Amino acid sequence: MSRIGKNPVEIPSGVDVSKTADQITVKGPKGTLTQTLNPGIDVNVEDGQVVVSRPNETREARELHGLYRTLVANMVIGVTDGFTKKLEIVGVGYRAAAQGKGLKLQLGFSHDVVIDGIDGIEFEVPSQTEIVVKGISKQQVGQVAANIRKLRPPEPYKGKGVKYADETILRKAGKAAG
Repeated sequence: MSRIGKNPVEIPSGVDVSKTADQITVKGPKGTLTQTLNPGIDVNVEDGQVVVSRPNETREARELHGLYRTLVANMVIGVTDGFTKKLEIVGVGYRAAAQGKGLKLQLGFSHDVVIDGIDGIEFEVPSQTEIVVKGISKQQVGQVAANIRKLRPPEPYKGKGVKYADETILRKAGKAAG
C-alpha cells in the first residue's frame, strides 16, 4: 500500500470538490483547478475528505496511487493558499521590473527580456533583484519560475545569474596566479 496514497485529503471549509467520470474539479476562494484522472485510479469524495484508492495491484496502479493523492492535495492547497516561488538576480546591471501583468528583465543581453502576463500567474518585484511568482497551480508556478531561471542560470565562478532564493550555488576556484 502506498504510504502517501492511503492518507485522505481533508477538504477545508469554502472548498468544493466534485468528480465526474474522468476528471476532478476543485473550487475555492482563489479559483478553480481541474485534473484529468487515469482510469486505473478511483477517487471518492466523502465526509469532507477525498480518498484515493486503486482497484488492483498492478504496477501502474501502484505508481499512480500516491501521485494522484498528491495532485489532489496540491489542488486543495492551491485554491486556498496558493503557491509562490522566489527568485533572486545576482550580477552587476542585472535587474527586473514589473511591466503591466508581465515582467521586464535585464540580464546582460543586448536586449531586454520581456515575459508577457500568463493566465493564473502573478509576478511581484519587491526589489530590482527579487522576483516572486505566485499562482494557484503548483505545476504552473514551478514551470514559469524554471523558465525564468533558464534565461540566465547562475554560473559557478561568480554566481551571476537568476537563482531560486533557497538555492546554493557551488563555487569553483578561478585561475591560479602564475
